[in-house]
Amino acid sequence: MAETGAKVMDIKKLIKHPLVIYLLKFAVVFCVAYYGTIAVEGLAAPGNHYSPFIEHYLDYPSWLRSSLLNGSRLLLSIFGYHTVITDSYHLQMVGGRSVQLIYACLGIGVMSFWLAFVVANKGSWKRKSVWVLGGMFCIWLINVSRISLVLVQNNTGKNLMWGMDNHDFFNVLSYVALFLMIFLYDRMNRTKSVKKNLE
Repeated sequence: MAETGAKVMDIKKLIKHPLVIYLLKFAVVFCVAYYGTIAVEGLAAPGNHYSPFIEHYLDYPSWLRSSLLNGSRLLLSIFGYHTVITDSYHLQMVGGRSVQLIYACLGIGVMSFWLAFVVANKGSWKRKSVWVLGGMFCIWLINVSRISLVLVQNNTGKNLMWGMDNHDFFNVLSYVALFLMIFLYDRMNRTKSVKKNLE
């Protein structure tokens, strides 16, 4: 009986451990963001569980796709390439080939990871909001650059991504950026913690 009580106490201690709390927070936020986005995408598409309300007011995956297409179009125009958005999924070089931006190209997994990391960490909600938005913008910018490179590569035949698949290229750049942002976020938190201890 005493052994059972000791095991229960050990489990309670383990559950209250900061690392376990952090991992649980991270897992919950990541799953809600990642699988919630899949659910929104499914509910916004006409079919068995279609929701007109979600399609018209909460379809943020479509808003993200539109922003990526428009961002890529703007970036390419700066470099003298003329493109046109032919529908909600395609960006085409005028008189040339196009790229299709499907759900897997939106970067939801990387964005969900970043959101979960920041929310699960210590810090004020104001600071977390700034870091979340800054990180999301960085990931968005990497994706816009990738989409632009794919379109130019498809139309010119030039190897602009060092022979890598475009998804691998995006993942490598995104996770390098993520680890850099994680390092900076952690460093900032440590600096603030040291300052508080000195006061």
